[in-house]
Amino acid sequence: MARPEKLKLAEVLKEIKMSRAAFYRMRARGQAPRTHTLPNGQLRVKRTDLDAWWEKCGDRTAA
Repeated sequence: MARPEKLKLAEVLKEIKMSRAAFYRMRARGQAPRTHTLPNGQLRVKRTDLDAWWEKCGDRTAA
């Protein structure tokens, strides 16, 4: 079975068209996609977590 793709923060920011500062503000409020911190402090986001976050954002706008 293939391992899930893990995206670098820069890749995520480019895809969601958001600044790093805005992402960290959302993350502090618990509104950003789930992140995983590497031992060197860098963040990664699983593709499945990002896709689920997008779906959740779409559900909020429909309500």
